[in-house]
Amino acid sequence: MATLLHIDSSLNGDNSVSRAVGVTFRAAWEQQHPDGTVIHRDLATDPIPHLDVVTNGAGFAPEGDRTPEQREAWARREKLIEEFETADAVLIGAPMYNWAIPSTLKAWLDHVILGGRTMGGDTVAGKPVTVIASRGGSYAPGTPNEGHDYIEPYLAWVLRDQLKTDLHCIVPELTLARSVPAMKDLIGLSDDSRDRAHEDAKNRAKTLATQLSA
Repeated sequence: MATLLHIDSSLNGDNSVSRAVGVTFRAAWEQQHPDGTVIHRDLATDPIPHLDVVTNGAGFAPEGDRTPEQREAWARREKLIEEFETADAVLIGAPMYNWAIPSTLKAWLDHVILGGRTMGGDTVAGKPVTVIASRGGSYAPGTPNEGHDYIEPYLAWVLRDQLKTDLHCIVPELTLARSVPAMKDLIGLSDDSRDRAHEDAKNRAKTLATQLSA
């Protein structure tokens, strides 16, 4: 049975575009894998602690020499890494907050990136990862914000170039057009971008289902 690891990080609940597109992906995935498993981590409602000196130190201490606090911290990190390693596919909602990914998502990445294992090893190499990189404006070529997208390039560097996953990005843009009066003329473009994102999510889930069953 196929397992999907679904990571959400948006704070906007039912108003979140990244969550809505993720629901479309997940629905198509579950249609193809009715007996499969979905591990859903909502980092907004159940955030993961940022790396601290205890967790970091546990990685350098021999297992038998770890303190009780280090053992507890390492067990949490090990669980997150194993979820990543054993999933057949990963779905990540990554909205743009202040030109970067949410800090909760960065915390998850800090836990699952481990030298000699997920990075520099082959435990997640080739794993299909789909990122929904939503943003309130547009950072496309020719726009005033061109060159200031620090989400897709960063995640591509980390997930594709360093962890060697099979990365696919879905980018719904202009998500604030209906709530920001100054963007009212962009509502049509926003709707088009949203619709394309939902279609891309559905097609990506179906494609992965075909690949994984081959």
